[in-house]
Amino acid sequence: MVGFTYRDMLDLYRSGKFPMSDARESEHFAIVEPEFRGIIPLDGLHISRSLAKFMRQTDMTVTVDKAFEAVVWACAQPRPTEGGGTWISDSLRGLYKLFLDMGHAHSVEIWQKEQLVGGLFGVTIGGAFFGESMFSVKPNASKIALVHLVERLNAGGFTLLDTQYLTDHLETMGGIEIPQAEYLKRLKPALKIRGDFTAIDDRELFGQPIDPTGADP
Repeated sequence: MVGFTYRDMLDLYRSGKFPMSDARESEHFAIVEPEFRGIIPLDGLHISRSLAKFMRQTDMTVTVDKAFEAVVWACAQPRPTEGGGTWISDSLRGLYKLFLDMGHAHSVEIWQKEQLVGGLFGVTIGGAFFGESMFSVKPNASKIALVHLVERLNAGGFTLLDTQYLTDHLETMGGIEIPQAEYLKRLKPALKIRGDFTAIDDRELFGQPIDPTGADP
């Protein structure tokens, strides 16, 4: 599909689909509806003891929506695991920026001093967060971003965290895979909720993140 608009994107997410490109310069979008969908239950995030210890000791800090375009750009860089290509085209990056301006996209950034070392971004509609991508150039940075995201979504009354696909990385954090039909059943009520991504104050430090696994404090 060519000539995607902001409203086209909203309609896609609401119908349980999402767009992907096949190259950075591509003006074409594929409409994707996987047979199985990855999600992270918001009451089932897994924080390992080693990650909890790392978070207590690290000098990394977290911000929200402070470097959205830099996070999307980092996520769009070619990765060997994806055959050296990227599914985030320049056109998609422009649409994500429009979503940010309209209040329908957010990013979580992880910093080490002045360096952006990890983060994630996604689209929000109602009480659903559609995770698009994450990146990390330092160990555990993307995991810390995910921990902060889940804490924020829980505080804001969200009920669905969509990860599109289930990766090994997400599975270690509590991600699961469900049939698309089950995903649509969860999506419908989530869209009717008024989630508040700003329900907790922006913080420079993560403090004591929610730990549903009971890892040592």
